[in-house]
Amino acid sequence: MYRLALAFAGIALVLSLCISSSSAMAQSCSQMSLGRMASLNGFIPFPADSGWNQDISTAPVDPNSASYINLIGESTPLHPDFGAGLYEGSSMGIPYLVVSPGSSPLAKITYTAYGIQSDPGPMPIPQNAPIEGFPNPGSGDRHVLVLDRDNCWLYELYSSYPEGGETWDAASGAVWDLLNGEQRPYTWTSADAAGLPIFPGLARYDEVASGAINHALRFTLESSQAAFTPPATHWAANSTNQYAAVMGMRLRLKSSFDISTFPPQSQVILAALQKYGMIMADNGSSIFITGDPDDRWDNNDLAWLKTVPASQFDVILIDPLYTPANVPTGPSPVITSFTANPATVTAGQSTTLSWNVTGASYFVVSPQVGAVRGTSVTVTPKATTKYTLYGTNEYGRTTATVTVTVE
Repeated sequence: MYRLALAFAGIALVLSLCISSSSAMAQSCSQMSLGRMASLNGFIPFPADSGWNQDISTAPVDPNSASYINLIGESTPLHPDFGAGLYEGSSMGIPYLVVSPGSSPLAKITYTAYGIQSDPGPMPIPQNAPIEGFPNPGSGDRHVLVLDRDNCWLYELYSSYPEGGETWDAASGAVWDLLNGEQRPYTWTSADAAGLPIFPGLARYDEVASGAINHALRFTLESSQAAFTPPATHWAANSTNQYAAVMGMRLRLKSSFDISTFPPQSQVILAALQKYGMIMADNGSSIFITGDPDDRWDNNDLAWLKTVPASQFDVILIDPLYTPANVPTGPSPVITSFTANPATVTAGQSTTLSWNVTGASYFVVSPQVGAVRGTSVTVTPKATTKYTLYGTNEYGRTTATVTVTVE
């Protein structure tokens, strides 16, 4: 059962963000097209040194690689968990949507399971955003992925249900700054079990059509243990076997494997697996790689991927390895001040929320504002509102509140 959240109380908002990176955004996210499964036109999420974007073609192999692969099953085939058309009435893959937030209202997010480890809304997720498995998403993972082209943020929800009135229910959710290499706090989940973003690990048709995938891919395995390695931050253990996978474990297709005889779409995907590898992100069917649902995929071409066995992969050196005994700890962000100037306004009058924070990777102001950069935002409430500032880094989250009184 999912709670029906209250709609917004008619609070108008005017944002004026102090963002030093606006020119960078104009040169990056603005090149993306809008819509479902839209082309990013060459934009690659996250910096070059992000775990998703690193060339690991010469990275050392883990000394226990053979044991990990043996547990997976050497003959277990690679499997594309995406394609064209429908399977039993549902699309195949995880969809995404590129939006321009100014064209639709911000949505309130009500969390039903992992709210403490989730980022609060609002988020620019329209009620008609495609849910994993559309047009019949059923009771599966029901992921929703939305990219904000104008402000360069990525929003991801798990077990997502639109509730009308510009609200969504979700089991968990996360906000990602597409211009920075942020991570979730250690031991926190995201919309994925490993605490990772989902979107940057998708095999997308627009990339394959361009001739190259320039990042690692996301994949699942049947068994995992209580451990993770960066860029993952969370485990979802279902095995105590010492050679069960750890979240964030990266597999690389051996360079000796000849991909030249594969058809075009499969060949591009295999080339990416030799250069960037694939990152373990969730429990599921073994060696299922994730992509977007797009009717331009050639399912006969993609079927060739199923001829590649696990024995043709190496496990890249797992270092560092974090377990319950050695998860890193450190200071959460320190909020020195969070103020409103003026703190009392008349209806229709603006006020500026300002903050001084050290040690934060990203900020969310709730309600009505959402993810922001910089140190201030201007709002124009029509009713007395208590605003909460959330500052998050790899060790945790700190909050502060301020009330704006409307007379």
